[in-house]
Amino acid sequence: MIRLLASAAIAAMIIVGTPSTAIAFQPAASPSQTALDRRVAQLIDVFSGKIAFADFFDPAFQAAVPEAQFKAFSAGIVAQYGQPVAVDKVTSADGRSGTVLLRFERGVATVVLDVGIAADERVTALRVTGVTVTDDSFDKVAAEIAALPGQTGFLVAELGDAGIRPLASANADRQFAIGSTVKLYILDELAAQVAAGKRRWSDVVPLSHFSFSSAGTANWPADTPVTLQTLANWMISVSDNGATDTLIHLLGREPIETRMRSAGHSDPSRNIPLLTTVEAFALKGNNFADLRPRFIAGDDRAQRKLIDDNRERLVLENVDGVSFTAGPRFIDSLEWFASPNDIARVMIDLRARRSKTLLAAMAINNGVGPVAAADWTYLGYKGGSENGVLSMSLLGQRKLDGKWFVVTASWNNPDVNVDTGPLIGLVTRLLALAAK
Repeated sequence: MIRLLASAAIAAMIIVGTPSTAIAFQPAASPSQTALDRRVAQLIDVFSGKIAFADFFDPAFQAAVPEAQFKAFSAGIVAQYGQPVAVDKVTSADGRSGTVLLRFERGVATVVLDVGIAADERVTALRVTGVTVTDDSFDKVAAEIAALPGQTGFLVAELGDAGIRPLASANADRQFAIGSTVKLYILDELAAQVAAGKRRWSDVVPLSHFSFSSAGTANWPADTPVTLQTLANWMISVSDNGATDTLIHLLGREPIETRMRSAGHSDPSRNIPLLTTVEAFALKGNNFADLRPRFIAGDDRAQRKLIDDNRERLVLENVDGVSFTAGPRFIDSLEWFASPNDIARVMIDLRARRSKTLLAAMAINNGVGPVAAADWTYLGYKGGSENGVLSMSLLGQRKLDGKWFVVTASWNNPDVNVDTGPLIGLVTRLLALAAK
């Protein structure tokens, strides 16, 4: 249900070098075509997945950047900028290393390429240093977001002393299912309790509650000692649900709900009582068909009583994981909700805490990768996803002038699952436009 919305643009930015070795011979090259030229001619097929990874990249590159990792990177580039269509320019001093302007349907990528000296002339380094989008605009991105099947909303806004100054938006006041993006409110309350002297980031606590789909804490021993900072890092960077539920029980459900109200959530009752991730999984599953209608129909008080009365049942052992292998599950009525403006307001709250630890937790996984982050001094992120739900929210400080911005988007479809690729590309384009 609440999975990490991973960045599609990842570590293929790394330059991988191959040690120089003596070779018996090199293939003869025509005066008009260099080793770099021959590999540049294959770049379109590399990004389109039409050439074998091992045939193009040197073994040292393959060891540093595995094929699956590079495929995720190239898929992210294609999702953001369309298919590669042409090589516009190649600049090289020696015919083996150079800079390539590779044109995609919606932008031009600057690619630094190195070709090895071995006889097979495979590529030893590939680095995308930036992408320039041609003739993009907020209106174009807004139209593409609106065309996604289901319900969508987004907001791009400057966060200043006077509050939120929107640059572009659609359905910014509508409540959307946001999945793990709700964890920003838990982080906010944790930071508030640290600021009040009630807790310290270095406090060691037991890993006390386990949940479904936990990327960091799956199969860890119960009561493993961890710091609050570790729990926060797991919760935000890999959306770990065990860390999340441990923090909810530690901080208190009601204090987090109060924090949500004080952060300016426009309809907090949608999230009261604040469900732990395991409670949400359980209630959505087939094992709790008896409780689910009562929970959905109840007011805040009745829902809280139902959760309290069934606390021994609503545990990981009773989660029916099979229920989540098909389509969306009650995303309109049994979820965590916020509007794009609500997300902007909690981002204001988080930034105002001036907590280096908090901001560092949000920056571990920036959601869009190093190319998109290049124009930002700081970029923090939280995403949320489950069947039929995608949410992406970024807090950034612009390199250009030091101003702070929020970029947030949500996509819900109660009928079918939604694909991460299109939204990653659209949000990345919104971020690029905000950077200018």
